[in-house]
Amino acid sequence: MTMEGSTAPRRTRIQQEKRELILEAALEVFSVNGFRGSTIDQIAEAAGMSKPNLLYYFRRKEDIHETLMERLLETWLAPLRELDDIGDPMTELRSYIRRKLEMARDFPRESRLFANEIIQGAPRIMPLLEGELKTLVDEKAAVIRGWMRSGKIAKTDPYHLIFSIWATTQHYADFDVQVRAVLGSDRGGEGRFEDAARFLENLFIQGLLPKRD
Repeated sequence: MTMEGSTAPRRTRIQQEKRELILEAALEVFSVNGFRGSTIDQIAEAAGMSKPNLLYYFRRKEDIHETLMERLLETWLAPLRELDDIGDPMTELRSYIRRKLEMARDFPRESRLFANEIIQGAPRIMPLLEGELKTLVDEKAAVIRGWMRSGKIAKTDPYHLIFSIWATTQHYADFDVQVRAVLGSDRGGEGRFEDAARFLENLFIQGLLPKRD
């Protein structure tokens, strides 16, 4: 993966602005066409600059994509990292569901970029999935198991619970056109995310209430 750390040469403000312009254009191109269907020429055109100028900042299409994926995963994993074993489980899970829906609303292109990478077999991010992502999910699965042992939530498979939250919330980004078409003009506006949040909270929280004898 590309390195954005302290060992990298210091960039000027203009250089940083140009890199951000390229990354913004690439996000749009990659999210529509996928990695394989995107070219440096398309990204340069979307950024409003020449191909040689773009290649001054990023040598390869792969470098642009890797930088975007690193940023995406950092953002994508932030809500899961905040799942706190000390907090009330229902409050923590409600917050997690809402944060994931907010991301579906605010970062639809990033969601499509990630989905395209996964559909292709994750050839460029498999080490992150098997490393950082798996470690984090293992850690939070242990938190959920702890809630179960203490009787705070019903027994369930913590991994499939996390997968289900991912699937249901990300649907509102990856299939947004379908969601809006089916809901129609009266329900397909911004309020659809609040409607989704209330429904998913009820769906998951009711299903996780401890069974009382």
